[in-house]
Amino acid sequence: MLRRYATIATKPPSRLQSRLQARGKNPLGLDRFIERQKVIALWRDIVRSTNNIEDLATRTDMRQFARVEIEQHRHVTDLDHIRYLLSTGKIQFQTMKGTLINSGLLTE
Repeated sequence: MLRRYATIATKPPSRLQSRLQARGKNPLGLDRFIERQKVIALWRDIVRSTNNIEDLATRTDMRQFARVEIEQHRHVTDLDHIRYLLSTGKIQFQTMKGTLINSGLLTE
Protein backbone atom coordinates (compact mmCIF):
# COMPACT_ATOMS: atom_id res chain seq x y z
CA MET A 1 0.00 0.00 0.00
CA LEU A 2 1.37 3.40 -1.02
CA ARG A 3 0.96 6.26 1.41
CA ARG A 4 0.51 9.82 0.28
CA TYR A 5 1.48 12.66 2.52
CA ALA A 6 -0.07 16.08 2.34
CA THR A 7 3.17 17.86 3.12
CA ILE A 8 6.80 17.09 2.81
CA ALA A 9 8.74 17.72 5.98
CA THR A 10 11.59 20.16 5.46
CA LYS A 11 14.17 21.39 7.87
CA PRO A 12 13.40 24.96 8.89
CA PRO A 13 16.24 27.45 8.37
CA SER A 14 18.43 28.13 11.38
CA ARG A 15 18.08 31.42 13.21
CA LEU A 16 21.40 32.61 11.79
CA GLN A 17 20.41 31.74 8.23
CA SER A 18 17.05 33.48 8.57
CA ARG A 19 18.70 36.62 10.01
CA LEU A 20 21.29 36.72 7.22
CA GLN A 21 18.65 36.18 4.56
CA ALA A 22 16.53 38.97 6.07
CA ARG A 23 19.50 41.30 5.61
CA GLY A 24 20.01 40.09 2.06
CA LYS A 25 23.27 38.28 2.87
CA ASN A 26 24.33 34.70 2.36
CA PRO A 27 26.64 32.86 4.75
CA LEU A 28 30.26 32.67 3.59
CA GLY A 29 31.57 29.40 2.27
CA LEU A 30 34.62 27.88 3.92
CA ASP A 31 37.02 29.08 1.18
CA ARG A 32 35.72 32.65 1.36
CA PHE A 33 35.88 32.58 5.15
CA ILE A 34 39.51 31.44 5.12
CA GLU A 35 40.51 34.12 2.59
CA ARG A 36 38.69 36.75 4.65
CA GLN A 37 40.67 35.69 7.72
CA LYS A 38 43.90 36.02 5.72
CA VAL A 39 42.98 39.56 4.69
CA ILE A 40 42.21 40.46 8.29
CA ALA A 41 45.55 38.98 9.39
CA LEU A 42 47.37 41.07 6.76
CA TRP A 43 45.58 44.20 7.98
CA ARG A 44 46.62 43.42 11.57
CA ASP A 45 50.23 42.93 10.48
CA ILE A 46 50.15 46.30 8.75
CA VAL A 47 48.71 48.03 11.83
CA ARG A 48 51.27 46.38 14.13
CA SER A 49 54.14 47.38 11.87
CA THR A 50 52.96 50.94 11.48
CA ASN A 51 52.72 51.29 15.26
CA ASN A 52 56.54 51.32 15.23
CA ILE A 53 56.67 54.42 12.98
CA GLU A 54 57.45 57.39 15.20
CA ASP A 55 56.35 60.11 12.74
CA LEU A 56 52.59 60.46 13.15
CA ALA A 57 52.00 61.80 9.62
CA THR A 58 53.90 58.91 8.01
CA ARG A 59 52.09 56.36 10.20
CA THR A 60 48.71 57.84 9.27
CA ASP A 61 49.58 57.91 5.56
CA MET A 62 50.69 54.27 5.55
CA ARG A 63 47.56 53.08 7.33
CA GLN A 64 45.32 55.21 5.11
CA PHE A 65 46.97 53.81 1.96
CA ALA A 66 46.47 50.23 3.16
CA ARG A 67 42.89 50.87 4.22
CA VAL A 68 41.96 52.44 0.87
CA GLU A 69 43.49 49.48 -0.99
CA ILE A 70 41.54 46.97 1.08
CA GLU A 71 38.27 48.92 0.94
CA GLN A 72 38.61 49.40 -2.83
CA HIS A 73 38.38 45.63 -3.34
CA ARG A 74 35.86 44.89 -0.61
CA HIS A 75 33.18 43.48 -2.92
CA VAL A 76 35.38 41.13 -4.95
CA THR A 77 33.83 37.66 -4.84
CA ASP A 78 36.01 35.61 -7.19
CA LEU A 79 38.30 33.44 -5.04
CA ASP A 80 41.16 33.47 -7.52
CA HIS A 81 41.02 37.26 -7.73
CA ILE A 82 40.92 37.52 -3.91
CA ARG A 83 43.99 35.26 -3.66
CA TYR A 84 45.79 37.36 -6.28
CA LEU A 85 44.98 40.60 -4.44
CA LEU A 86 46.10 39.08 -1.16
CA SER A 87 49.43 37.93 -2.56
CA THR A 88 50.13 41.29 -4.24
CA GLY A 89 49.10 43.06 -1.01
CA LYS A 90 51.61 41.01 0.97
CA ILE A 91 54.34 41.84 -1.56
CA GLN A 92 53.48 45.55 -1.43
CA PHE A 93 53.52 45.44 2.37
CA GLN A 94 56.93 43.76 2.48
CA THR A 95 58.30 46.29 -0.03
CA MET A 96 56.88 49.20 1.96
CA LYS A 97 58.22 47.76 5.19
CA GLY A 98 61.71 47.31 3.70
CA THR A 99 61.71 50.85 2.35
CA LEU A 100 60.70 52.29 5.72
CA ILE A 101 63.35 50.25 7.53
CA ASN A 102 66.05 51.35 5.05
CA SER A 103 65.02 55.00 5.38
CA GLY A 104 65.14 54.82 9.18
CA LEU A 105 61.46 55.56 9.69
CA LEU A 106 60.62 52.08 10.93
CA THR A 107 62.53 50.18 13.57
CA GLU A 108 62.13 46.46 14.19
